[in-house]
Amino acid sequence: RGVTHDLEFERWANKVWDLQNGLGSEVSLKDFRKDVVLEFLNEAGQVALVYKIYRCWPSEVQMLPELDANAHAVAIQSMKLENEGWERDVEVPEPNEPAFADPPA
Repeated sequence: RGVTHDLEFERWANKVWDLQNGLGSEVSLKDFRKDVVLEFLNEAGQVALVYKIYRCWPSEVQMLPELDANAHAVAIQSMKLENEGWERDVEVPEPNEPAFADPPA
């Protein structure tokens, strides 16, 4: 994702490893795993595929992008998720893609 003010991913990553907490308190074992629903959209913005991913946790996080003033780059934050299983949601139908006539009849 691009850089955002939303802190939700950062809070989740800090549940897995938070250097500000003392020894033995770096991990929030009670709630660091989450179930995630991953939706893939087609070019029209319609949901095309859905996967349910179970008991995920972030294993790698890059919140601060590369800071190179000479580079022609875009700031991107990334997170690698580990999981304990997944399945495709087969109930999601194939979308009917929109169509139009240009110029209109």
